[in-house]
Amino acid sequence: MRWRGGRQSGNVEDRTSGGGRSVGKVATGGGLGMFLIALVVFFISGGDLSSVTDTMGGGSVQPAAYETENVSTKEYTDQKEFAAVVFAHLEDYWNGEFEQRNERYQNPKLVLFNDSVNSACGQASSQVGPFYCPADQNVYLDLSFADELSNRYGATGDFAMAYVIAHEVGHHVQNELGITQQLDQIRRRVSETEYNKYSVRLELQADYLAGCFAKYLEGETHDGKPILEVGDIDEAVTAANAIGDDTLQKEYQGYVVPDSFTHGTSQQRINWFKRGYRYGDLEHGDTFNEKNLDLAFAY
Repeated sequence: MRWRGGRQSGNVEDRTSGGGRSVGKVATGGGLGMFLIALVVFFISGGDLSSVTDTMGGGSVQPAAYETENVSTKEYTDQKEFAAVVFAHLEDYWNGEFEQRNERYQNPKLVLFNDSVNSACGQASSQVGPFYCPADQNVYLDLSFADELSNRYGATGDFAMAYVIAHEVGHHVQNELGITQQLDQIRRRVSETEYNKYSVRLELQADYLAGCFAKYLEGETHDGKPILEVGDIDEAVTAANAIGDDTLQKEYQGYVVPDSFTHGTSQQRINWFKRGYRYGDLEHGDTFNEKNLDLAFAY
């Protein structure tokens, strides 16, 4: 992805120590496996991030052992600039889409942090991974998540991280469209197992919206050259595969429990991202329609 020198979003708040950082390198356990466990608890608890932090810190689930590694100021600055440029592109895209619908779009804010962060949804550890809090309309991101994707799961390349950011902004779009609020109502009426199915649909729709963003970038240029480069879509697909519920459960517990899925299988995540990349509109992204959900296996 061509991004250097691109416009940076003004809606970025840096809550890190700045000037470089120490990142956690997983020594035993943890990583995206712990991310999955945390997310399961997150949805079961009704979206209270404080309960996720509590689970990460004790009980039957043990936190990962970490070694720290200094990241240079330059590397951190590059990662921060990249995130800000991606966020700016997302602002341009979604403002344009909502304008075409004669609707108002409120830009979210990107909050960069390390170790832990306080949000309107509660306190969260970096081990939870990137997340969106509808209560304050912020996307929260520890830039070390890119290291985890690349080093542990082989999801290398800058567009793997662009996909992650676009997915989280997709949740903000759902909030703007009122979809998040509808699911909050459903959560109060159904069982945990039943709500997990709605959670999967919500996440797959965010993957679809990330694909729509990729489609938009395909037609954009920077310094006269296409923003998307050869291999970018493959990088996003690799990332989607790495964080599928079935892939993570197989790796960390050796078996799959479909009723506990909250984000969808690797194949579903890949297919809905590709579907968004194919159509690039909101009309084909209704994951809550049973017929459309079946299309996840059609590619």
